[in-house]
Amino acid sequence: MKRGYQQSSPSGSHGPPQSKPRYNPEGDEQFLEDESTKIFAQKVADHYSARTNQTLEEREASPIIHLKKLNNWIKSVLIQLYAKQGDAVLDLACGKGGDLIKWDKAKISYYVGIDISDGSIEDCRTRYNGDADHHQRRKKFSFPARLLCGDCFEVRLDRALIDDAPFDVCSCQFALHYSWSTEARARRALANISALLRPGGVFIGTMPDSNVIIKKLREAEGLAFGNSVYRVRFGEEFAEKKFKYSSPFGIQYSFHLEDAVDCPEWIVPFPVFKLLAEECDLELVFVKNFHLFVDEYLKKPEFVELMRRLGALGDNQDQSTLSPDEWEVAYLYLTFVLRKRGKPDQPRTNNRRDRGKMQLSKGKMQLSKEDIVFIRNDV
Repeated sequence: MKRGYQQSSPSGSHGPPQSKPRYNPEGDEQFLEDESTKIFAQKVADHYSARTNQTLEEREASPIIHLKKLNNWIKSVLIQLYAKQGDAVLDLACGKGGDLIKWDKAKISYYVGIDISDGSIEDCRTRYNGDADHHQRRKKFSFPARLLCGDCFEVRLDRALIDDAPFDVCSCQFALHYSWSTEARARRALANISALLRPGGVFIGTMPDSNVIIKKLREAEGLAFGNSVYRVRFGEEFAEKKFKYSSPFGIQYSFHLEDAVDCPEWIVPFPVFKLLAEECDLELVFVKNFHLFVDEYLKKPEFVELMRRLGALGDNQDQSTLSPDEWEVAYLYLTFVLRKRGKPDQPRTNNRRDRGKMQLSKGKMQLSKEDIVFIRNDV
């Protein structure tokens, strides 16, 4: 499989930083899934639903705590770069709501979160309400919200969110690769995003870097590679370590990350991802491996201070820092930004007051269990 973008890791990245085929199915029937795909999707949902919320002490004791903090820094930088005050945000695969504070700091006006896991959505609800015991006491969030439970890579979301769209920003963090098990799911994911973004709106995300994963597989003696905190294993069907550009979907591997992930994942060949995105009127703004992203944005003072506060590289109280093994895991991921083609109907700054009133009528500032909407394909 050919590399889709020419990027190499920056100099010094051996260790942590110091402090064109066309795929064109027609009609909605092409988005139907088989039962095996749904089983895998449910397995991923069950994995994340079963993960319990951690206390601050438990979180700090994690063997990958600095990697988690680095991931939070990367997401925070993306949000600061592309979310503007008053934006309406769609958070796909929102999980337990770990990015809610980041969106609050961006002063957004409206938030819709969707996740396949009912357990995660319930945790997101309690986090939004400030009811969870493990959370630090904090003021209420400044934006109204809606939460939905459903598979955003299967369900047609423009029908479920007809009264909420368009959105200014769509975010999907560490989850889009779960849509790549079949062409139908990959297409549905991108079709949903395009349908719900306003012209000029942005799609920001993070996902595994297929170039790096395949490169490491080919360098490994067998079909597995990793270190003390992660392990990737491919099945025997990939014994030749060759991948056809004409068959870019359903390339499955197992991924284990200490204190985080242990479930099947799928390769996302970036040239095909970019092609499908373009067919959905989503143009690539940039794609960067995590190592390159860190190298570039740590040169900006405001993001250096953010890194210090988050503590990924240590801070004044904690001199510990990202380990070499954690830094190797970071190399497995990339960031990307896409923009919806077209010119906005009106400037984003217009009618913020009226828009805020409308969004408050759709979302709520306090969410009950009954407020969670469960969506299916027949919505």
